[in-house]
Amino acid sequence: MASWTIAGVQMDCRLGDKAGNLTAIRERLAIAAKRGAKLIVFPECALTGYCFQSKEEALPFAEALPGPSTALLAEDCKRLGVWAAVGLLEHRASDNALFNACALVGPAGQLHVYRKIHLPFLGVDRFTTPGDRPFEIHDLGGLRVGMTICYDGSFPEAARCLMLQGADLVILPTNWPTGAVSTVKYLIQARALENLIYFLAVNRVGTEGGFRFIGQSRAVDVNGDLLDMASENDEEIILATIDPARARQKRIVHAAGEYELDRIRHRRPEMYGALVEPVYRPAVNDGSKPLSRKGP
Repeated sequence: MASWTIAGVQMDCRLGDKAGNLTAIRERLAIAAKRGAKLIVFPECALTGYCFQSKEEALPFAEALPGPSTALLAEDCKRLGVWAAVGLLEHRASDNALFNACALVGPAGQLHVYRKIHLPFLGVDRFTTPGDRPFEIHDLGGLRVGMTICYDGSFPEAARCLMLQGADLVILPTNWPTGAVSTVKYLIQARALENLIYFLAVNRVGTEGGFRFIGQSRAVDVNGDLLDMASENDEEIILATIDPARARQKRIVHAAGEYELDRIRHRRPEMYGALVEPVYRPAVNDGSKPLSRKGP
């Protein structure tokens, strides 16, 4: 199975300056392609900026998908022979919905769209519509990719759903501000390790709306080791070469018949019912009776 070179473009962007941001994205797309990358990932809301103060302020900078920006990116991807994943705001006119989205654009005009499912009370996410499509996998021609956005990474169910559908790589365009230091340090490596998949988290830098964004984009191996990592403040491109076959081998044999691990076969779904209950109901077992989650 052929290896893939992937790139994360850590960059600054200007709030509401779609034309300027798109120019910067296209320039960096070409640079990453020249360095050998076949999949190039940009930060969350790289096209539009993130720290809008209302839905009304953000809507003029959103666009339908497909739209004019993805059309230009599709031309670039065709010329360069690459895939690009770009964060932006999507507008659905039928119900005036506003989504925090990631557009995955391919060299043959492919367009896949992911809408952020988990929304924090922060930036434009205070006014966006929760994603209404399930997690899904996209085969880029030998590399199976799942998309998430920023806060989605804090929910292990997201990466697990994508792994169970066959993801080799999960991408995470993000806007990590100063309050996300622990997320940067620990979360992505854990998601990669617990699922035995590659992870590419791409953050932005600069300041916007009173928030400073802390960079440190990272590509992570299936065993949780860093393959490449960006600095905290600078615009830069990280690169990693990954082997999809490694992500598809969930059975790890340290000593045959004595020390074996299997991330698929050793699961116990029948014990995970609480994960899909819509209401949080803490239950405490004092030892006097079996623990039950039924009832109020």
